[in-house]
Amino acid sequence: MSEARLLVLNAGSSSIKFAVYGMAAESPAWHGQAEGLGGRKPQLLIHDGNGGTPEVRKLQDGSHEQALRCLLEWLDQTVGHQSLRAVGHRVVHGGIRHAEPVHLDSELLDELDDLSGLAPLHQPHNLSAARHLMKLRPELPQIACFDTAFHRSQPWVAQQFALPAEWQERGVLRYGFHGLSYEFIAGELQRIDPALAEGRAVVAHLGNGASLCGIKGGLSQATSMGFTALDGLPMGQRCGALDPGVVLYLIQQQGLSVEAVQDLLYHRSGLLGMSGVSHDMRELLASDEPAAARAVAVFCYRAAREIASLAAALGGLDGLVFTAGIGENCPPVRKAIVDHLDWLGFSLDEDANASNAARIHCADSRPVYVLATDEQAVIARHTRELMATIQD
Repeated sequence: MSEARLLVLNAGSSSIKFAVYGMAAESPAWHGQAEGLGGRKPQLLIHDGNGGTPEVRKLQDGSHEQALRCLLEWLDQTVGHQSLRAVGHRVVHGGIRHAEPVHLDSELLDELDDLSGLAPLHQPHNLSAARHLMKLRPELPQIACFDTAFHRSQPWVAQQFALPAEWQERGVLRYGFHGLSYEFIAGELQRIDPALAEGRAVVAHLGNGASLCGIKGGLSQATSMGFTALDGLPMGQRCGALDPGVVLYLIQQQGLSVEAVQDLLYHRSGLLGMSGVSHDMRELLASDEPAAARAVAVFCYRAAREIASLAAALGGLDGLVFTAGIGENCPPVRKAIVDHLDWLGFSLDEDANASNAARIHCADSRPVYVLATDEQAVIARHTRELMATIQD
């Protein structure tokens, strides 16, 4: 009989990232993505655990449903139809009700769909993949793992807005995001620096989407994102924290529609909007345009300022961790942020930072780490655990 497998999916607007795990394995046997969905040359890329040349399968119509159908066909051919036991999904927003992974059904999908307006770049695509799979493989258990769940441990003062209580009761709270990434990093700290894991750390998840989280004793205490994934740091194309009066001004005085404001804040702001060059940090660092340098400077300043705010929420700061695409791969950005924080006792070893080493702090500095995140591994673990309870 073939080994039991579970599938992890992270579905976006133009891609579906996937990984295939054994039921007891911590590393995937295969991983890859369906890319270019909705475009001219959609394809499915499949990598095995040996790191060789990926298998490429062309997709005919480039729809998400066809990509999932092709992925299931490949799995049937590779591991056998009966081997796939469950699917774990990244779902960005769980709302006020969901602080743990859950078994998806049609009713719950409808409930989560009501939150799509709070995460329009992610939630609809996360849920669409689950709906397609329900149609293609209705007998297959599907598990939702929420990016908001890790932050439900925060004290109530960190979750509140200064709005009337009726809005809090309706779920208008600071939820926070990137929780699967923060959960993974909290676990990694237990392995590499148990003292810091039990202490007060700020984790900087810096990518096209960017946020920060203050973690104490492995639990989220405060985070930079709030009700939506639009809040906090400037991002690739998202504005980050913004005076709400700006939104009123754009609508009331400038005549922008709600849809136009949403497009501006989600797609035409952040690094792209400030620089006029690109949303990609690598391109900005390589650019000679003064506006590109200014955009990078604003990003680093805002990150440092928010780290200091989280230090206040934590009652002090014992260490700092950088993760995600920018955090793991951009030494100039890390240096600029840490240079703002020398008063907190942080300084970098320039050679270690330049080489993206795991430990980049000087001997007399508080610890600063660069750690690769792995949200898929967290989803796989939660899926296994929940499937075990369902089967019992």
